[in-house]
Amino acid sequence: MFNTLKNAWKIPDLRKKILFTLMIIVVFRFGSVIPVPFLDAAALGTLMESANESALGYVNMLTGGAFANATLFAMGITPYINSSIIIQLLTVAIPPLERLAKEGEEGRKKIAAITRYTTVLLGLLQGTAFYFFLKNNGVTLFNTGFSAVFAAFIIVLAFTAGTALIMWMGEQINQKGIGNGISIILFAGIVARLPVTLGQVWEYFHAAIQQPQAFGKYFVFAPLFIILFLAVIWIIVFMNDAERRLPVQYAKKVVGRKMYGGQSTFLPIKVTMSGVMPVIFASSILSIPTTIQMFVNPTGGFAKFLSVFSSTGWLYSVLYLLLIVVFAYFYMTIQYNPIEMANNLRTNNGTIPGLRPGRPTAEFISKILSKVTLIGAMFLAVVAILPIIYGNVTGMQGLTMGGTSVIIMVGVALETVKQMESQMMMRHYKGFLD
Repeated sequence: MFNTLKNAWKIPDLRKKILFTLMIIVVFRFGSVIPVPFLDAAALGTLMESANESALGYVNMLTGGAFANATLFAMGITPYINSSIIIQLLTVAIPPLERLAKEGEEGRKKIAAITRYTTVLLGLLQGTAFYFFLKNNGVTLFNTGFSAVFAAFIIVLAFTAGTALIMWMGEQINQKGIGNGISIILFAGIVARLPVTLGQVWEYFHAAIQQPQAFGKYFVFAPLFIILFLAVIWIIVFMNDAERRLPVQYAKKVVGRKMYGGQSTFLPIKVTMSGVMPVIFASSILSIPTTIQMFVNPTGGFAKFLSVFSSTGWLYSVLYLLLIVVFAYFYMTIQYNPIEMANNLRTNNGTIPGLRPGRPTAEFISKILSKVTLIGAMFLAVVAILPIIYGNVTGMQGLTMGGTSVIIMVGVALETVKQMESQMMMRHYKGFLD
């Protein structure tokens, strides 16, 4: 990885792209500390002390701490992610959008424009929800009169503008930088929380040293968290490259005096074919109770019902696991069509050894896809739920680094390095052609 970065830095074009990406990350971090006006900073600090122990901690992690400080980028890139997911689902369900997706570059541009508008609307909705959350907890400076209406307008507008600006910066990275812009911004926010996580682990360890009788268990659990964190990274790297290879044999054919085909190859099926999307979508669905709590101030039985969906509870973990599996299978059906794959093999005179072309091949591919998807889904679910279980067993609640964030962080790093390698290889071949 470091070798790749070193070699990429030597190439002027790639160096410009890396510097541009770093500049966007710096701007993102500046926006994450610029406070929104008309908010009481002291009251906000007291309110968000326990944010990491609730479902709000997930949003705060993705924004690099901007959510807990109610800064310009408090909404982060979450509205854009949700918008992309919604439009992707509607592309399958609504025929006009499905036709747009199949129209090539022009269709993709129109879908991208629809995604942007949906992002702004979701940003407006989430910004309004966040405003009501702050108002209900006495964080806003004005509560009545024209000043309160003006303050509400400015606060919601600032949150929405921050979301639109992050979306624009992500697109600029796509065009002029290196890597996927949205993923890079997510990566920057998560990495920004690493020092906070290490500080929390050190506090647990320090408490065990100072008061061994009361907190002696943390003397083992705190270092164990670091070991577990490194082990999870290794597993994610291993699973990210894992694939099931289906052997394919192409028949020989003679054209003129030359013989074509006859070679053996394989059809790769990635274990983590849907990436981290099932985790992000599942967590977005489970954040709905938190969004409801932000709009209203629930009391009585309704408050108890919403508290059942706490991110540290057993029901949340079970629902999280089930939703990850469901959405992993959903994305598999979008990305892979066994019948189409079997037909393509038959058209190109390819067969899977021991199977007849057509329906038997399609059924075999479908069975393999189902098994591989289950393995990938369970891997994602275990990594996502492991920090929740670890926190409940050890009592180390409130750690800001969850399984989802580790998957995103490692996945983005690997993908960016691969993109650098491919661009360096492309430049190497261009040198030969020139």
